[in-house]
Amino acid sequence: MTANARGSHISSIGPRIVNMRRWIKSAALPVHRHSIAQLVVDALLVALAYYLSYRLRFDRGISQQYSNLLWDTILPVVGLSLVVFALSGMYRKWWRYFGHRDYEVVVRGVILSTLAMVGYIALIKPITIEAKGSGVTALSAPIGVVALFFLLQVGLLGGARFAARAITERPSRGFRPAKGAHAVLIVGAGDGGRMVLREILRNPNLGYRPIGFIDDDPRKRGLIVDNGIKVLGATADLARVLDEVGPDEVLLAIPSAPGELRGRVVAACRDRSIAVRTLPTVFELLQGEGDVMRQVREVRVEDMLGREPVRMEVARVGAYLNGEVVMVTGAGGSIGSELCRQISRVGPQRLIVVDHAEDNLFEIYRELEEDRHVRGVVPVLADCKEESRMREVFAEHRPTVVFHAAAYKHVGMMELNPVEAVRNNALGTRIVAGVAGDAGVSAFVLVSTDKAVAPATVMGASKALAEWAVQAAATRHPATRYATVRFGNVLGSSGSVVPIFRRQIAAGGPVTITDPQMTRYFMTIPEAVQLIIRSGSLGHGGEVFVLEMGEPVRIIDLAKDMIRLCGLEPDVDIAVQIVGRRPGEKLHEELFNTYERPQPTPAEKLLLAEREPLDPAWVEEAFAEVNALVEAGDASALAVKVQQLSDARMTVAVRQAP
Repeated sequence: MTANARGSHISSIGPRIVNMRRWIKSAALPVHRHSIAQLVVDALLVALAYYLSYRLRFDRGISQQYSNLLWDTILPVVGLSLVVFALSGMYRKWWRYFGHRDYEVVVRGVILSTLAMVGYIALIKPITIEAKGSGVTALSAPIGVVALFFLLQVGLLGGARFAARAITERPSRGFRPAKGAHAVLIVGAGDGGRMVLREILRNPNLGYRPIGFIDDDPRKRGLIVDNGIKVLGATADLARVLDEVGPDEVLLAIPSAPGELRGRVVAACRDRSIAVRTLPTVFELLQGEGDVMRQVREVRVEDMLGREPVRMEVARVGAYLNGEVVMVTGAGGSIGSELCRQISRVGPQRLIVVDHAEDNLFEIYRELEEDRHVRGVVPVLADCKEESRMREVFAEHRPTVVFHAAAYKHVGMMELNPVEAVRNNALGTRIVAGVAGDAGVSAFVLVSTDKAVAPATVMGASKALAEWAVQAAATRHPATRYATVRFGNVLGSSGSVVPIFRRQIAAGGPVTITDPQMTRYFMTIPEAVQLIIRSGSLGHGGEVFVLEMGEPVRIIDLAKDMIRLCGLEPDVDIAVQIVGRRPGEKLHEELFNTYERPQPTPAEKLLLAEREPLDPAWVEEAFAEVNALVEAGDASALAVKVQQLSDARMTVAVRQAP
């Protein structure tokens, strides 16, 4: 063997040892110290099932041969069964947390343990008996014993787990609420309501005393759910029930409840000065930690929008990000930070968080590293408007997927600073999209807005230019999958009216509305981010994806709902003042341009804005003119040019239309 060959052989030993250790670790039985008591109980139950299977099969007495077989094999059968149970995953949970699906694991383990018993006896401990005729016949355990062993195991093992859960879920000495506990009426007698009731009964110190349920299912009318707690009526009867039982608090226990239902409950309780709290949404429950009652919170305005929330399984729709190097620009903003949180859940190799605001970048980096214990987070302080810096960042970190969320969002502020609006939102996007294509990024997603549709403000026009830049980049870099995500207002984001209304209400008013007829589409930040992540796997050539936003919400209704949620009355406790529309502000936003055709996509409630492609040369020429005006700092000429380009785009689209 040559020296090089020996070196190669020796160098390969290390990885082999590591792989062997991993194999041993993965092959180890999935049993921890908390499983010892469960193993002991299961061993006794399996031994009892094995013994009874012989006693019941031979009810007139066990022959000597089968008696010897029983006592010779009982210990090996018990040992084999425990190994099979462990490998089947029966000890990954405490019995108190066993659910319906976990009993499927028990049945599967019992089937395998029964087959293991039959195989062991046939191969290791076969017995012989004299046949009725001549000769000797070799036999394993009788079929009756095998069948009884299976049935008894299912009954005993399943019954033990059921008993353990029933005992732990029911208070040992009856429910005794803490002194001064609040009488609580629970809306929803489904899984959420029963889960809440179990938590209250299990933990009297929570300070709740359940007095009844409200549920719209007619089959549950008058039903006693648990511990004598009864369904008192439907939501249509809520006013009557509130007057009859007089609860201190109402708890909404329907995570998927529509906004209209939440609104009715809040209104009925507000009229009687009864506090209302709610379980989080399904998305928040999946994100949350700890028991359910710790996640109960006050009803928020987004809970009452009336639009059915979009729910996606982030682990499934974001699976394409697993093992990738993902970059998020504008990572410290409201959308960017939520993108980072959700992307971190799907296991990227590294997460590159980019922002030019030091404080915002520090906060999201600290949250991911310290609070969420995410590894592989790399903070990058950089400005997307600086092409040389962005090329340095891409060359150093080699991202494979980029989410471009960096943008200025405040419409009024952008009207006062149009040059910076275009520089950041349009030219910055063009730079990042181009550098991503040059660096060979596999996917690039731009976060856009409905204000880019028929733009009437500088902010909207700057985002429309950004969409054009992405479409042009898709033509220049066909190896990169470009996509744009367009949606309406995001509740709680830095550009949303909700924080403004909250500050005005906290200050005692007035709450200012520009026009009583003004409407906007709304969604929550988690919904928006789910949409962005989902779109990253759908884009191929610069497509624009749009969420089905449902019905628009009147801004004045939103403001009044927020006032009422604070326990106040509009125009009585807090004034609602109409101040008039700002320049360029539209009464109603649109999701599609007139030259775009909504088309379905494989994703639920996600539409494709189909339109004729732009000529990349025309886009380049347009950006050259815009860039020159930005460099000159000519705000008035820039506003005129942007409007001309928007009109020209419409003209081109009309000319291209079939």
